[in-house]
Amino acid sequence: MSRAVIFAAVSMDGCVGREDDMPGPLFDWYGNGDVEVTFSDEARVFRVTQATADFLRAEAPGMAAMVCGRRLFDLTNGWEGVPPNGEHVFVVTHRPADDWPYAGTAPFTFMPDVRSAIEQAKAFAGDRDVSVAPGDVAGQALQAGLIDRVVLNLVPVVLGSGRPFFGAGGTVELAFEDPQVVEGKRVTHLVYDLRR
Repeated sequence: MSRAVIFAAVSMDGCVGREDDMPGPLFDWYGNGDVEVTFSDEARVFRVTQATADFLRAEAPGMAAMVCGRRLFDLTNGWEGVPPNGEHVFVVTHRPADDWPYAGTAPFTFMPDVRSAIEQAKAFAGDRDVSVAPGDVAGQALQAGLIDRVVLNLVPVVLGSGRPFFGAGGTVELAFEDPQVVEGKRVTHLVYDLRR
């Protein structure tokens, strides 16, 4: 059965990016090793440590689709029409990107709300998982009870201010199981399953 998984790099103070949306040092661990690894887009090669490569190789192939918000879509220009992980991206927005150069040809679907985006992504994914981008979409999904797992790629840095992992809206109180922990270089991978 498909799970919805929030998966992202995060600072020690809970930010997934600076105020200007740039990741700053949060992505440094994607280039601090000598083992090459990719997600579904094989043109995006990362060089990480062996421990991180093993972790990513165990997690990434299980992701069939991604759910993100319009803000991330705009910041990345929809990854030039190539999903960063999985085979399809579901974008939560009230403004479909009709003028996007890849509209109609890229495997991207624009959805009006978080619930329908995750439901469609899970239907697409079958028995594989759905990656949910951090920020407001993740916060709304968590609030609505749609998240099964949270993967924090914890980077030892404090940004001081920035974009919160669960967005600006806060969330309800939830309990998670004890984490699975993988130590990388300048990153600790923490996998938390929601306690049911």
